[in-house]
Amino acid sequence: MVVLGIDPGTLVTGYGIIEGRKGNMRMISSGAIRNTVRTPMPLRLKHIFETLSEIIDEYRPDEFAIETAFYGKNAQSALKLGHARGVALLVAVTRNIPTHEYSPREVKKAIVGKGSASKEQVQYMVRSLLCIKDSPKQYDITDALAVSICHFHRMHNGVRSSPATWKSFVSAHPERVAGTRVKRS
Repeated sequence: MVVLGIDPGTLVTGYGIIEGRKGNMRMISSGAIRNTVRTPMPLRLKHIFETLSEIIDEYRPDEFAIETAFYGKNAQSALKLGHARGVALLVAVTRNIPTHEYSPREVKKAIVGKGSASKEQVQYMVRSLLCIKDSPKQYDITDALAVSICHFHRMHNGVRSSPATWKSFVSAHPERVAGTRVKRS
């Protein structure tokens, strides 16, 4: 399975592509899509769209995973991040690639074992898990690889992103709902 992970941003969008089979993973490619502050927002989004399109066309990922927006105090930053996320998601869905979203805490917990892990801890574990000699220069790249690894672990261990509805969750996991009787065989 080839997974493309994205750490979205309008100035820097990190991407990380891994390939894995039965618990073994290796990095195929990683990098950053860079924009300048002086570039108007529509042109930044176009650059992200075109570059991700080229990456997907070249590497043909089976799955696409992206970090969800972190909602801090700055609404303007969250809005800009939402633009980058939307463009990245659009590239994947127009190519019919299954898409999955993970919160920053979910990714950190999957990689480091602690949802409040530092970027340095995530970077160290990504290097260890993928047997990379030199760390990528930017955390955006390491974070994108971490998203890919998080998704690979979820898929490999049979744990998918949150079910779309409460009904589908109850149907898939009746033993985890209080007051639900589980039929014994």
